[in-house]
Amino acid sequence: MRPGMVFMDIGCGDGFFTIPAAEIAGASGRVYAADIDASAINRLNKKATAKSLANISAKIGTGEETVFCEACADIVFYSMVLHDFRDPAKVLSNARKMVKPNGRLVNLDWKKKRSVFGPPVRIRFSEEHAKNLIEAAGFKVENISDAGRNHYIIMAIP
Repeated sequence: MRPGMVFMDIGCGDGFFTIPAAEIAGASGRVYAADIDASAINRLNKKATAKSLANISAKIGTGEETVFCEACADIVFYSMVLHDFRDPAKVLSNARKMVKPNGRLVNLDWKKKRSVFGPPVRIRFSEEHAKNLIEAAGFKVENISDAGRNHYIIMAIP
């Protein structure tokens, strides 16, 4: 993330990543956020107002129905939600529509292993499964790496 970038946070919850992205993007950047939970979007909007962040556009909506714009995003970001979507392939197809030709898709997710917290292992996506879904949507996976003991991160380009 750098100032002036356009960041999409799909499945944003109450803005754990949205708020810092907006702070980095600054007045010359834009952050778009979507979540199916209306109360989470309400909390996100309150946080943005409290921090005087006017560069966030947040909406209630599913990842399957969300396309904020075409070829406008520097980063389309998913944080531990890809397994939660009804149709992950459609969500990733929407990401492909939104990302700029030189943009990036970033998927931070749970490793498919037991942990004290997090979703049940049976619904988590392995790195390989997530990679296959991302590639099927028209992305080229650049990197898969550990993001701590319980998470991995996939970076992909169009």
